[in-house]
Amino acid sequence: MSASVVRAAVSPGVPVLRKQPGVGPVAEAPAAPYVTVVLPCYNEQDHIIRELERITAAMDASGYSYELLVIDDKSTDNTLALLRGVTHRFPNMRLIAFRRNGGSGTARRIGTQDARGKIVVWTDADMTYPNERIPEFVRHLDACPDVDQVVGARTTEEGTHKWARVPAKWFIRMIAQRLSGMKIPDLNSGLRAFRREVSLPYLRLLPPGFSCVTTITMAFLSNQHPVDYIPIDYAKRSGKSKFHPFRDARRYVLQVLRMVMYFDPIRVLMPIALWIMGLGFVKLVADLIRYDLRVTTSTLLAILVGFQIVVLALIGDLVARSRGGD
Repeated sequence: MSASVVRAAVSPGVPVLRKQPGVGPVAEAPAAPYVTVVLPCYNEQDHIIRELERITAAMDASGYSYELLVIDDKSTDNTLALLRGVTHRFPNMRLIAFRRNGGSGTARRIGTQDARGKIVVWTDADMTYPNERIPEFVRHLDACPDVDQVVGARTTEEGTHKWARVPAKWFIRMIAQRLSGMKIPDLNSGLRAFRREVSLPYLRLLPPGFSCVTTITMAFLSNQHPVDYIPIDYAKRSGKSKFHPFRDARRYVLQVLRMVMYFDPIRVLMPIALWIMGLGFVKLVADLIRYDLRVTTSTLLAILVGFQIVVLALIGDLVARSRGGD
């Protein structure tokens, strides 16, 4: 029997012993999976096993080789003990246990860095996202080699604090669309698949919290990496939400501004500068007419501030373009 046939008969992740002439059996490392599903967990004891079953059933049926990289973010309930107790049931699962809570962004960053697959999938373990559709996202990337990321665009909002979430997310999305110049159906969806190699230069930019999903979207869009969207349903969360409507909304807005400033500062600063300078010149004309060709201090200050922001935008653009590898 050939070595390739032997490998096909062995469970994924198990080293294969191959006989070499004149040498004893040598262990071969298992082939790297094609897909890595990164699943951060924090206090998900009531439903984590169901989520693992749902993801593995979908991936097993898909025909893709995969690994399920589960990251426990220092849960304070029984989540980690449950995960350790079922490792034998899920041979494609790898478990990483944090020694202190780092946030979902930290978990996703470390998971992506440690991923062995060419395609990385981010999702949540709270039963909100249709994780049975993960193979569909991978197939989309396979069918569209020019696309680097595919995002699940939620058609409804079923999270807690809905009264605050809906207007806040709409406002943040409008800011992101305006600054990026792209239509963004869902800026902070937690279900997405992307090419790991493309994402590597941007992982260091990921913040530790929820806004990491916003960051990876803006990083791809700001650097001309095509992003597609697939409509998905969004279910009511199982367990207690970790989302804080006001604090996290503020972080989302700041992160959008930070990412656009990082990659394209002119898009943020130049409109502000032109508005200030424009108002200054309008007031200049009014002053000349009203005060017999004299100009007020506030008028000169407005024109000077606008000019300084223009200079700052140009310097920022020069720095952004001079960075290598971004």
